[in-house]
Amino acid sequence: MPNIEEEYLDVLQNIEFAIVLVYRQQRELTDYDVDKVLNALIKHYQAEQQQRTFERPRLSLLAEQVYENVQRMCEWRLGRARIVTESNDVELGTPEPLTVDEIIGCLKRIHKSVGKWNKRGGRRGYLQYVDQFIP
Repeated sequence: MPNIEEEYLDVLQNIEFAIVLVYRQQRELTDYDVDKVLNALIKHYQAEQQQRTFERPRLSLLAEQVYENVQRMCEWRLGRARIVTESNDVELGTPEPLTVDEIIGCLKRIHKSVGKWNKRGGRRGYLQYVDQFIP
């Protein structure tokens, strides 16, 4: 079975871009906020798979921004949403739609990365690490 980094690199980069976008505007964002958001989104999509209702947890304002960004990116990758550039003049094409299972796998992989880089680098270890790879 191919590993998730190889098969879904573009998806992982899309999701991390959505996270870093908030971090670059709000430097007080922490790995804890990102961790909480990823947990919530994993549960959201698992509940969808099982046709259960999902009650979104209370999130800080910063975490809420990350949640919105990442969910929008996931919905785009699922083929359910459009993404338009900030200037509203260019719509990104819709990629080949993923399954909910694939999105959950990608979210779990990033969640694991948050834990790893947080242990190595402290409160913003993951954010500082991933920021250097996002143009």
